[in-house]
Amino acid sequence: MQFSATGITGVIVTDIEPVCDARGAFARLQCPEEFAAAGYAFSPVQTSLSRNPSAGTLRGMHYQPAGYAETKLVRVVSGRIFDVALDLRTDSPTYLLWVSVELSAQNARALFIPHGVAHGFLTLEPDTDVHYQISPAFQPGHECGVRWDDPALE
Repeated sequence: MQFSATGITGVIVTDIEPVCDARGAFARLQCPEEFAAAGYAFSPVQTSLSRNPSAGTLRGMHYQPAGYAETKLVRVVSGRIFDVALDLRTDSPTYLLWVSVELSAQNARALFIPHGVAHGFLTLEPDTDVHYQISPAFQPGHECGVRWDDPALE
């Protein structure tokens, strides 16, 4: 796996390193040891899927507050999204800044989103499925959100 920093501390893009032969390819998508070696602790305990039948579907910006905060690894398994991470950590030098990356089944990239960072996306194709690996497990009743068009985020 390859890890690339973004403009927000702790938010990283992960790229696969496929092993290819005449049959196709095989690649590791997540490995706690590789994350740790790169300086990121991540051992997901839950896997979720967001199914989106229409292009132009907007989801987010979602996060869970302290005490329930999640770390996520987000990857597209079908279709394509404009994916966004928004830093909500008040002690961060990038507080209220956001980064975006295009994730698709074709490019096989993933976005790692640490706790304290909100997440959202816009589907760019119909029938887009977004795969989440999450730690700790989601706790219902503690969801929070930020409007994507909040003037404070310009």
